[in-house]
Amino acid sequence: MDAKAYDAWYETSRGRWIGSRELELVRGMLAPRPGESLLDVGCGTGYFTRSLARRLDGPVSGIDIDPAWVAYAAQRDDLDIDWLVGDARALPFGDKSFDLAVSITAVCFIDDQRQAVREMLRVARRRVALRLLNQRSLLWWRKGRGGGQGAYRGARWHTPGEALALFHGLPVTRVEIKTAVWLPGGGWLAVADLDG
Repeated sequence: MDAKAYDAWYETSRGRWIGSRELELVRGMLAPRPGESLLDVGCGTGYFTRSLARRLDGPVSGIDIDPAWVAYAAQRDDLDIDWLVGDARALPFGDKSFDLAVSITAVCFIDDQRQAVREMLRVARRRVALRLLNQRSLLWWRKGRGGGQGAYRGARWHTPGEALALFHGLPVTRVEIKTAVWLPGGGWLAVADLDG
């Protein structure tokens, strides 16, 4: 899938619905304070980076390994976001460079996921939020089985236990698991809040 097609999906009614729920859940988990800085790791087209930047009043940066997607993100930027090309497994920032770090599904496509999580924890002073693909969702049943299809080809889908294991032995004080959309198009049944 190319960057333009990916972003266009979020402009469909279903894409807007799902994107808004994911965004509000991630924002709630980050609980940003006034003026805090944010790094979006695996920012892709910058859809969520821009959406978060509009709701924060601090500096925002996005980093992705794909130069074409970073160029696309920068082209769509009207918010003064700092866009960089780089690898989530070796972030080019010093320790505690950002108040907050977020990654929305990007970790699901990285070979060494724990290293990416370790790096996010290293560069974040206060909070990290990950959005992972849920192996117990209808979306996995439709798009993730057998190696995945479309934009989900090659993605790693996580159970709650596997999500928790990404943080095992790392310097974190509290890990919460919440599910945003486990039944796409399921109305009130589609939104759940599971603390773990």
